[in-house]
Amino acid sequence: MRFFLIAGEPSGDALGAALMEGLTEVAEETPRFDGVGGPLMQAHGLASLFPMKELSVMGLAEILPKYLHLKRRIQETADAVLADPPDALISIDSPDFTLRVARIVRAARPDIPTIHYVAPTVWAWRAGRAAKMAQVIDHVLALFPFEPPYMTSAGMSCDFTGHPVAARSTASPAEAAAFRRSHDIAANAPLVLALPGSRRGEVTRLADVFGESLRALQSKYPEMRVVLPVAPAVADEVARVIHRWRTPPILVNPDRDGLAAKDAAFAAADVALAASGTVSLELAASQTPMVIAYDMNWISRQIISRMLKVDTVTLVNLISETRAVPEFLGEACKPADIARALGDVLANPGQQTKAMNLTMDRLGRGGPAPGLRAARSVLDHLARS
Repeated sequence: MRFFLIAGEPSGDALGAALMEGLTEVAEETPRFDGVGGPLMQAHGLASLFPMKELSVMGLAEILPKYLHLKRRIQETADAVLADPPDALISIDSPDFTLRVARIVRAARPDIPTIHYVAPTVWAWRAGRAAKMAQVIDHVLALFPFEPPYMTSAGMSCDFTGHPVAARSTASPAEAAAFRRSHDIAANAPLVLALPGSRRGEVTRLADVFGESLRALQSKYPEMRVVLPVAPAVADEVARVIHRWRTPPILVNPDRDGLAAKDAAFAAADVALAASGTVSLELAASQTPMVIAYDMNWISRQIISRMLKVDTVTLVNLISETRAVPEFLGEACKPADIARALGDVLANPGQQTKAMNLTMDRLGRGGPAPGLRAARSVLDHLARS
């Protein structure tokens, strides 16, 4: 069998790699993979048409300057699919790119099965996206258990396949203690994990807010230390902006220090200040209580704020059906309020435990690996087609 996969950012690369591994395990014949992906997918045998990092942009204002280049890449990718039609086209997240490719392919070859990995967040905003996606997608692999009904009502088949964060290993208490010792952090010193985002625009917008929030918190906890796991793609930007912080954080770069160091930092922290996104699920997996803070380009903020259908965007809150995790979004992203919330969480670290455990259970903790479940869903769908 031959699959053409398209991923546009690191999280999609991880999903694609796990799916490829699952397909290799359960398919009757060794599958062949083509498409666009990052280092993880390439390690499983995919030869990427072009560097995936070209597609790692976010926000309406951020995309506009790169529109013409992205449009060329969309056509180039669709042409590659049509030149050697696969058994299935599998698009992974990044809908502004991947679904445009799928639309071109569907118009030219409606017989090619199309599968999309990661359901659109129609439960949060822009409900019409599901119906629009159904015009070019046959089957959806959903990360969250509440998503399939939204997809099937729009005319697509859909399976909940679990979220990869529920299957990931986390650092042990011994590894967390060793991390503190290796960085000369006292066992009783508050350790704050700072996670200002994995994209350059996020880091640029959030760095000063995070720095001021931590400065205010440190006035209450003078022995406090800060650790910042760096997303490799923005390591240079992080190094530039943290010079303005009162207390320089301990930088952990997974490319240099290994993923185990990042996991140990998560487990060692008493509280995390994090940008909104799937990182809240990583924190829940490691049982690290958190405060979420996020802002965006003014234009994007005005548009998205008018479309939101939910009163929280933090995934732990949504999946656990609680509001245990405090969040400060847009105009509410103010250092004084964030620092106050961080202090409250430090004073009551167990207040989020139930919500974090419920989140992990609902995402499939203890069950089959999500990549394997996704692979079986793909093959079952093709068998029915």
